[in-house]
Amino acid sequence: MRFLRRPWPNLFYLFPTLDPNRMKKLAFIILLFTPIILRGHAGGHHAAGDLIKVWHLTNGQTIQGNFSFGDGNKIILEKIQGYKVAIPLNMLQQNDRKIAKIKIARYQQIHENETPFSPEIPSKNPYALPQWITLMLMGLLMVYIIRNATNRLILIPAGVTYICLIIWACKTDTAITPSNPTTISPTKTNTSFLDSAFSPYKKTVSTNFDDTYYYVNSNGMPEHNMMVGITSWQQQVPIPQPYSGTNHWSIPLKPVYETSPLSTKSNFMKGAVALAVNGIPIFNALNNRGEDSFAIGELDQWGGHCGRADDYHYHAAPLHLNSTSGLKPIAFALDGFAVYGSKEPDGSAMKALDSNHGHEGTGGVYHYHGTPDYPYVIGSMRGKVTTDPATPAPENQILPQAFTSVVRPALTALKGASITNFETISPTSYLLTYTLNAKKYTVKYSWVNNNYTFVFTDGDGKQMTETYVRK
Repeated sequence: MRFLRRPWPNLFYLFPTLDPNRMKKLAFIILLFTPIILRGHAGGHHAAGDLIKVWHLTNGQTIQGNFSFGDGNKIILEKIQGYKVAIPLNMLQQNDRKIAKIKIARYQQIHENETPFSPEIPSKNPYALPQWITLMLMGLLMVYIIRNATNRLILIPAGVTYICLIIWACKTDTAITPSNPTTISPTKTNTSFLDSAFSPYKKTVSTNFDDTYYYVNSNGMPEHNMMVGITSWQQQVPIPQPYSGTNHWSIPLKPVYETSPLSTKSNFMKGAVALAVNGIPIFNALNNRGEDSFAIGELDQWGGHCGRADDYHYHAAPLHLNSTSGLKPIAFALDGFAVYGSKEPDGSAMKALDSNHGHEGTGGVYHYHGTPDYPYVIGSMRGKVTTDPATPAPENQILPQAFTSVVRPALTALKGASITNFETISPTSYLLTYTLNAKKYTVKYSWVNNNYTFVFTDGDGKQMTETYVRK
């Protein structure tokens, strides 16, 4: 306390070779521009909890970083440390390459009338100007206090206050609060939760995950029977699909709420919108012509049929999985949210559904429900999804997703045909029976490696054989 009663020591006179007045002026200038210097600090602008995308390379490696900009040959990623790395597009796996092209197109659309971004040009924070002004005014106030203070002890709290403002300015620059906090899902999906949902079907599916996605591999062939009950048939049959490796199904582990959910009445009429826990994709309730597939007789007794690539998938809710899944989810939408059956996860009766065909459950986490009535699974996509720019609405398919492999050309609808039986002869051979004009027809098909043989028998017993090679 005795020290505090002493006159404040004049530190400038510790350096007798320097002019005190000039030193004071230099100190004023440094004090004034310190916030500006600190404001332009190097380093990344990722805050704790930010979603840092994981990109998958063709060599099996992964790299974390968010898209900064790109062109037709490469993308530039900003890593969490702040520096940028260039990744050639041809080094990205198929799904990530598609996502990169989407982001490049959006970037070019936004900046088409602006000077192209260069790595040497620092990005600007739109929130920086008001804080600069604030700090500069505070600097001027500090100058005034220093020059006019009669008791230099007041410089201590003034200086502390100014330093706190500098720290605040730097912190708010690196972690901007979202304008709409409700757009972020409350929690990351626990992978053990997904494991438990897929575990009853481990004979036909395999899973793995990283920090961004939960990956599901399957051949697109369910353990239950197929095709029986279809009365509006496109002449397609179930053939295994290569939904594995880099062509796996991807379920986001950190779903983000969409402020304006996209309706399935006018979107997603191409590709899957969800994945059943038995590894079978679930498509929009409406076909690519905008018709209710179930209502017009296109679906079998299990809510599925085959697409133009002879790929089996559901259009209705696979409620038959309740018998195996119990109270666990029967599917997961490609926005990351679970799909339950006719009951809530705790076994209680299903609560009222919103226009998206779901609601928030315990803990405030959203989930959908499968029902016997339209829209069966999803009315609107509650979570954010990325769509393929090559497929405009209403056929704007979701990315990433697994893709089919075509064996033979797509056929047309066979008016009046009804499928009466589907038999598994062997793991690589099937027999489909249908009736047309009161006569019985069959399609027997089999394969060895990538060589497929189809034998068609008409109502009069005449046969025709076709062979195909899957490329």
